[in-house]
Amino acid sequence: MNAQPFLAESPLRSRHDAVAARETGRRSAAVTAARGEGAATRRSSAGWIAWGTAAEVLAVCDSVETEYAAIRRGAAIFDLPQRGTIEVRGADRIDFLQRMITQDLRALQPGRSVRSFWLNRKGRIEADMLLSAVSDRIIIDLPRAVAASTVASLGAFLFSEDVQIIDASQSLYRIAVHGPRALALLADCAVDSAALDGLVRDGACAETKVAGVPVVLTRCDTLGTVGIELSLAASDAPRVWDAWTSLHDVAAGGVPRARVCGWLAMNIARIEAGEPMFEIDFGTAALPHETGLIESRVSMTKGCYLGQEVVARMQSLGKPKQVVCALRMDEGAFPVEGSQLFVASGDGGAGDEVGVITSSTVSPMLGSAVIGFATIRQAHTAPDTKLRALCGGQLVHATVQASLRSLPAVGEGSAA
Repeated sequence: MNAQPFLAESPLRSRHDAVAARETGRRSAAVTAARGEGAATRRSSAGWIAWGTAAEVLAVCDSVETEYAAIRRGAAIFDLPQRGTIEVRGADRIDFLQRMITQDLRALQPGRSVRSFWLNRKGRIEADMLLSAVSDRIIIDLPRAVAASTVASLGAFLFSEDVQIIDASQSLYRIAVHGPRALALLADCAVDSAALDGLVRDGACAETKVAGVPVVLTRCDTLGTVGIELSLAASDAPRVWDAWTSLHDVAAGGVPRARVCGWLAMNIARIEAGEPMFEIDFGTAALPHETGLIESRVSMTKGCYLGQEVVARMQSLGKPKQVVCALRMDEGAFPVEGSQLFVASGDGGAGDEVGVITSSTVSPMLGSAVIGFATIRQAHTAPDTKLRALCGGQLVHATVQASLRSLPAVGEGSAA
């Protein structure tokens, strides 16, 4: 039986593999020259991993260390085939979505973006969305795996409204640049200065051109630094990517101004930045109050929307059964996704099971401490609560953190 094909394949994949092959050849030549050995045989350094059934994503292009350094010190560029896009058009698009999703959209104007959940009737999360408003439509970024189902479920509530909901995941594509030099990289690609000036704060968006290609830029600082995500025609993605990768700093000896980065480096940075992720740290079984993201996704003052009764009841009770929390390991041990969490007993052992780790990483910003996220029963989520994590058959100490964010607040950034 043939495996189910992925929903998408990156239009940039051949470029990633070519870069990796060149890097492999360069390293092999260096080894040969240094050791006088025959030509080395080595697989391409570009690694790919499956993102469910949505796509294969680039795990690492060169090395996790250099890619992470680009996020924190320069400009890191990302290929995002696992992301989908919905376009909502029509004169009634704001009013319709206002009745549907958890965020208050009454003040949403072109040039602004918001984050929101789309819930089902039981108040559980169907999709985690980033909505960017431009002149004639709203562009919704969400996981590709739920794009089609979201279009169908939203469309079921349309009656006579002037609204068109379109799954544009095949025609529109998502790439991103993160890092303190992100805006400067866009400036180097002839992006209009007025558009860049409008992107100095998280939550802004702009229609403009990058390397002559029409794009929508959305500021979203999800990695603890300046972040700009681009929505553009899939056929145009290679042109913008080539413009980014062709820029070099002559004064610094020809160093590339942007480094291609994969998921592994991105994952380190987003955990450090306190960003739980839909499909990883919570999923479609979760209620909004269980995600740790209620303040950024849900308005408690807007009117009715699908699932609102469940959200309001949970807000008044204030006691979800479980919550996504940040953890820090006390001993440098590295429990991975799926590791169980237990109450810490007085004798240093473990009591009842109270949660599970959903993601973890070694944090360069925190002196190589192991940090992560976990879904934990509400009664054990107070800051500084001591738990035990199962790691390689051993119990290790873990401490609940006061905040999901472990980095200082991100500055506004500039194109300078």
